[in-house]
Amino acid sequence: MDHHPPAMFIADAPGLDFLNSIATPVDVVIDWIDNGGGLLRWLEEARLVPRDALEALRAQALPGELDKVADQARSLREWFRGFIRERMGRPLALADLRELQPLNRLLERDEAFSQLVLHRNGESAHLGLQSTRRWRSPESLLLPIGEALARFVTTEDFSQVKACEGPICTLMFVDRTRGKARRWCSMAACGNRAKQAAHRNRLKASVREG
Repeated sequence: MDHHPPAMFIADAPGLDFLNSIATPVDVVIDWIDNGGGLLRWLEEARLVPRDALEALRAQALPGELDKVADQARSLREWFRGFIRERMGRPLALADLRELQPLNRLLERDEAFSQLVLHRNGESAHLGLQSTRRWRSPESLLLPIGEALARFVTTEDFSQVKACEGPICTLMFVDRTRGKARRWCSMAACGNRAKQAAHRNRLKASVREG
């Protein structure tokens, strides 16, 4: 049985939310994709894979197969974390693209396609183009993650990528505030702890001075 709290989605970018699937929200490190079941739950919470596809893959997977895919997901996560940490705070350069070949090798395995679908709104209806993919094996669960990472690389400004300033926090985010002044993963977590620590320090200083 899983005792993890719900996963954290605070990054304002799905690619970074994947990196944040391991974190220390309080005092203990939590890895939301520590096994195959955790990977399925995280993908559902992240809304990267339809629930019916997740259930079908869960039913057809061989013993230990989903755990192996979770191993691959964690390896992908730490590889991409290294790529981000070396380049955060500055725009990507053309030379950086040479380091993204592992991501290209994952993306070329994709079986995504588009279909015409009918969207209904009350009595009216219109045609739309919907993207989907074939979920042939548990390893296909890595494909929407790879797509999220690729979208992050191609659409985000790396100079706005930051790490939370909490002493033990490992969460990362895209700073979309007007003055680019965001410091914390959230004010309710690390921001509040920082305020409390500052308040305690002021009290100690006032006692010493008194």
